[in-house]
Amino acid sequence: MTVDDVGHRPAGGRPLAGAITGPGHVLRKTTTRLADGRQLIYFDEAARPPRTSYDRRTLNPARAVSELRLDPLTDEWVIVASHRQERTHLPASDACPLCPSSPRNMTEIPADDYDVVVFENRFASLAAVPAGNAALSSPARGLLERRAGTGRCEVVCFSADHHTSFAQLTPARVGTIMEAWVDRHQALTELPGVRQVFPFENRGSEVGVTLSHPHGQIYAYPFVTPRTRQMLETARRHHDRTGGNLFADVLRAEWDAGERIVRQSEHWTALVPAAARWPVEVHLFPNRAAQVLADLTGAERDDFADTYLHVLNRVDRLFGAPVPYIAAWYQAPNETIPAHSYLHLRLISPRRSADKLKFLAGSESAMGVFVNDVAPEQIARRLRAQA
Repeated sequence: MTVDDVGHRPAGGRPLAGAITGPGHVLRKTTTRLADGRQLIYFDEAARPPRTSYDRRTLNPARAVSELRLDPLTDEWVIVASHRQERTHLPASDACPLCPSSPRNMTEIPADDYDVVVFENRFASLAAVPAGNAALSSPARGLLERRAGTGRCEVVCFSADHHTSFAQLTPARVGTIMEAWVDRHQALTELPGVRQVFPFENRGSEVGVTLSHPHGQIYAYPFVTPRTRQMLETARRHHDRTGGNLFADVLRAEWDAGERIVRQSEHWTALVPAAARWPVEVHLFPNRAAQVLADLTGAERDDFADTYLHVLNRVDRLFGAPVPYIAAWYQAPNETIPAHSYLHLRLISPRRSADKLKFLAGSESAMGVFVNDVAPEQIARRLRAQA
């Protein structure tokens, strides 16, 4: 069910709670507001006392100074968000802003414990009403087009435990995160101007993580991202030529080849793509075509948890230490033709050996042509061997 939010300060109302009933999961969703007006949502797995904690900090109203600038040479939008220079950077564990609040550390989560929490990013790249961009409310046309950076950025905290990781979560917790992703996708796609919703996780300072607490993010873009746009156009041409879904046809080709399959279950396939760009790259596809996370059945969601946790643990065993990675969900943007898209998760890591990282050098950074030092078949064999 949909639950409206309400401010909860000492002089305000109580947080609003309601139930989320997903395939095989019943959670309690409680929505409230932080001291600067940002929305915060608890997704609780088990019966808890009603949420009554409020944000005791004194914060100025949230302000995101964000704008979009169109690169006329590539027809791609660039987000300029200079206020993010001030975001929290690698704090000590006892000052982590994503841990539950305590008398000594009042954090972004007012409660003293939680299961999964989602809240608006304090240092958002995109915002519903970006500050200081009144002059950009009417888009400037021409070769130097600029627009207000409208959209939304949210943080998803996977656990109250600062020292855990996604790979160490239980399948039940992954199920809760899945329900939170679905809930937020459905809510964010209804926001004015949003074209694409993108849940993802960055892990490790090697990929730019500034907070080590286990968490991910969700971006609601006011445009279709360049990679998605390129894939959809390629899929459209494939469909026009063959009548088939490009992603489904590639998946069948990988099944037939077999050598790059890492794990195949009843509902999911994890594989290393034949043209992997990164030393460690694994794609997870549902065996049945789906467009967005909400399309997945209860059995598919449960099987994803099991399959993905197996993949993450195999990846972490490759080099005897946690591997930095980016895990990105590709969902159909709004108004996408189903035959041109296919839900999937892409995990990439710059780790190419125990003591070496891949950096994007001249060919990759300047020309977009990747050079992979590790054969995809080799990494697939190594991942299978970690079972």
